Amino acid sequence: MPSNHIAVDIGASSGRLVLGKLEDGKISLEEIHRFSNGFTERNGSCFWDIDYLFDQIITGLQKAKTYGVQKCSLGIDTWAVDYVLIDKNGEKIQEVYSYRDNRTENVMEKVAAHISPEEVYKKTGIQQLTFNTLYQFYVHDQRELEKADKILMVPDYLYYRLSGRLINEVTNASTTQLLNLHTRDYDTDLLKLLHLKREQFAELTEPGEVLGFVREAIVQQYDLPECLLICAATHDTASSVLGVPVQEGRSSAYISSGTWSLLGVELNHPINNHHARTANYTNEWGAFGTYRFLKNVMGMWLIQEVRRLENDRYSFAELAELAANEEGFRSLIPCNHTRFLNPHNMIEEMRRSCQESGQHVPATIGQVARCIFDSLALSYYSYLNELEELTGTPVDVVQIVGGGSNNELLCQLTADVTGREVLAGPTESTALGNIAVQLIRTRDISGIHEVRKIIGNSFEIKSYLPREVLNFSELTNRWNLVSRF
Repeated sequence: MPSNHIAVDIGASSGRLVLGKLEDGKISLEEIHRFSNGFTERNGSCFWDIDYLFDQIITGLQKAKTYGVQKCSLGIDTWAVDYVLIDKNGEKIQEVYSYRDNRTENVMEKVAAHISPEEVYKKTGIQQLTFNTLYQFYVHDQRELEKADKILMVPDYLYYRLSGRLINEVTNASTTQLLNLHTRDYDTDLLKLLHLKREQFAELTEPGEVLGFVREAIVQQYDLPECLLICAATHDTASSVLGVPVQEGRSSAYISSGTWSLLGVELNHPINNHHARTANYTNEWGAFGTYRFLKNVMGMWLIQEVRRLENDRYSFAELAELAANEEGFRSLIPCNHTRFLNPHNMIEEMRRSCQESGQHVPATIGQVARCIFDSLALSYYSYLNELEELTGTPVDVVQIVGGGSNNELLCQLTADVTGREVLAGPTESTALGNIAVQLIRTRDISGIHEVRKIIGNSFEIKSYLPREVLNFSELTNRWNLVSRF
């Protein structure tokens, strides 16, 4: 079995190939290739360039060989809900829509006329989000859907390009809002509603399955290492949760903090009752028979857009520093409002939101950034309280993983307003979760409990203890009012 393990980890704003090794009981990581990612707008629609992503994987593997990697295993994770249609010849039918495209506006109401949200949630346990694949399919050109011999999620397609193997990996497939919790397969009623057939989807595949080697023709053409493809938990959140260190004897919730903040707990059973539905919590399938019971929060997308609008003249660290120098909790926004999903101008949309709710309108970039971090922390406060009620289990500690764990201001604010210790790190939880599945499959590590212990011992985890927030009752009352706008 290979001793080199490569995680292909692609998010909405960037991607990278990370080389992982297990040595002396610790996991080490080395980034070998990084590239930008983002959707482009064309003729009023938003698309991903998936061929570019494939090319970047090839480039990263070429670099790996120059690093001396002759043999390796490889896993792929990306974002969720977006899909690729391929014809009988295995060719892509159309460019890949981005979930931030506005074509699904008001579609939930149209679907509800055929099947109630209550029934959909009972079947799937997946939260109502305007960009769910269910709604994307509902508005997709029916002629293109009919031409599709197979429908693959984004990481499934990248695996297909490398191996020729057709799969639908379960952690990503569950985000389509089409998998039935009881039958453990695509729901026949929902497929019928969308005029889709079960045979248009590949076999459901669990993380850890060996998919074969990268095709020899590709290896020869590009001079790549010998790569054994192992099916990762292909939804990046699923991989990120696998990379959360174990906390013995403590009840913890995680926040996987990237473009989105995913706040939740790992369960061995779904919670798809009325209360979970009205609170809009999701039951995404996880690796090794688990469920990710979580809430989607708009996350670092907000500050990413601010940085983009400022022509990238500030780093994320500089934006956090500017925010730290501003007065706290002066301006707040309801982060999860659809107005912030893909506005024309994020800064102006935030200012309009503050003006409409009768608050101070942030003027400087520091004030805008502070508004984002304060609002995210208060969002976490609200949703953690909900989470405890829904699960019946108190949360002792909040574990923040992913890129947002580097944001000391946000970590401290989260500790302060939630009144709980925050453990921040590791930053590379998604790549670690991806590699963890590879290590378990190659029998280097016995199981997920062991690998989480090793992760906790391999990387620095920083603790943030809560500090008193002045006039906290008044602040939470104001937050409750803002959240209604």
